[in-house]
Amino acid sequence: MARLRTAMDSTFWDLNVSSPRNLEGSARAIPGEPFPLDGARASRALRIQQVSLLGNGFPLGIIPSFGPTAHKELGSFALQTLLLRPETANWWLGLIGQFRPKKLISSIKAEFSNGGEWELPGFKDVAKHFMEKSLYSLGLSSQLALSPSSSIMLSTEGHGERKGRRHKMMLFQKLPNHDITLEAAWPELFIDHKGQYWDVPESISLDLSSLVSESGLRYRFGLHKNSGHPQALNAKNGEAPLALLPGLCAKAAFSYEKGRDFWRQKEKEEDVMVKTDRGLFWRPSYDARLNEPHSAISGIIGGTCAAWFGGSESLVAAASREDEEVSLNAKKRSPLSADLFGSVCYTFQHGNFRKPYGDLTRVDARLDICSASAFARRVLNGLKRSSVNSAENPLSSPRLNLILQQQIAGPIAFRVDSRVLLDSSSGRCGPHVEDFIYSLSYSLRLLQSGKVVAWYSPKRKEGMIELRVFEF
Repeated sequence: MARLRTAMDSTFWDLNVSSPRNLEGSARAIPGEPFPLDGARASRALRIQQVSLLGNGFPLGIIPSFGPTAHKELGSFALQTLLLRPETANWWLGLIGQFRPKKLISSIKAEFSNGGEWELPGFKDVAKHFMEKSLYSLGLSSQLALSPSSSIMLSTEGHGERKGRRHKMMLFQKLPNHDITLEAAWPELFIDHKGQYWDVPESISLDLSSLVSESGLRYRFGLHKNSGHPQALNAKNGEAPLALLPGLCAKAAFSYEKGRDFWRQKEKEEDVMVKTDRGLFWRPSYDARLNEPHSAISGIIGGTCAAWFGGSESLVAAASREDEEVSLNAKKRSPLSADLFGSVCYTFQHGNFRKPYGDLTRVDARLDICSASAFARRVLNGLKRSSVNSAENPLSSPRLNLILQQQIAGPIAFRVDSRVLLDSSSGRCGPHVEDFIYSLSYSLRLLQSGKVVAWYSPKRKEGMIELRVFEF
């Protein structure tokens, strides 16, 4: 199934979206915005762990990524590698490095061009370009297991072309039926549904989340604190999202999900055993989550309530700050709010993803209602709101998420994630594609449901290679 739990996870501040903007490899989705694409959700594995494992399959352990920067001379192409990773039984330390070659190549090329016809640049002239700090980025991460059920992670990273560093701390405690997470970042990187990035100087979250019960009930409580004014990194719109403005927020959410199969072909023992001249061999599916053809429907419904404290002085400001191009949002943030959300998904899968060719075709169609109150107001208004009003409240229109997966050969599969806005927006009439992501994956049988994924987002003009595990 397409991830139904995204509906509730999107209401909090810790939903990770894959991004090459930092060495952590992810940015936070902003609460109160449309649910992100399933294909955009970041891997559950830490980026430094991904680079460590992916390096075994790439020349010299170098992994490429693609993402624009504020300095166009640096280019979008970057190379990452793991420089150091000592470890013990309950502790590890990792140093990851990134290099952007475009500026270096251009500088050396210009050095040769500026020389005379018979004059070649000296070694020092060429070497100085390698010392340009804007070409390099370094990230240091460390994780310590305090007990079998708790751990703490610290990380810091610096980019040569930017001032300051990024710091992050995460404390995780696993209980029998709950998970407790404390996270803090200085600053924290967020991304909105338009693909625009924002830096919040200080972001601290404390969350208690229940595990999904057999009945399908799940609940979550959290405290979140923003400090400092959010800064736009590539935003075309000068208004910062309300959820990123300074203040303390207490939030609670619950959800109930249920699914039903129209039909399902259960995997049998003889299906995974192949008889050859040399005897019987075990040949499971390339992905344990894609081993049964089926047709099914599932749904989730839930609610949230939130209370904001402080930060009211920031909400009345409408003028831009002199040293920034970002204006504080003049819309009033309600101190108390409550809402409902829901999603319904239909899935059809053909094939077991076991044979070399033509053994997987899968379609997921998920309809999202991000805010029942905003949608209800729109319906009561007779669906006659202008495109300007729709842009001011992006949650008022339902969205249809479509996922198509097709096996190409063996463990290699092609996937397209798209989000269709079922409304007139930005001057367009009728439903239109709001966002989409292409990806190519190579499934790893040894990981049961792990895969190497290379994705590209035309909207953000970004792409990465990731290792993802159990992403359903």
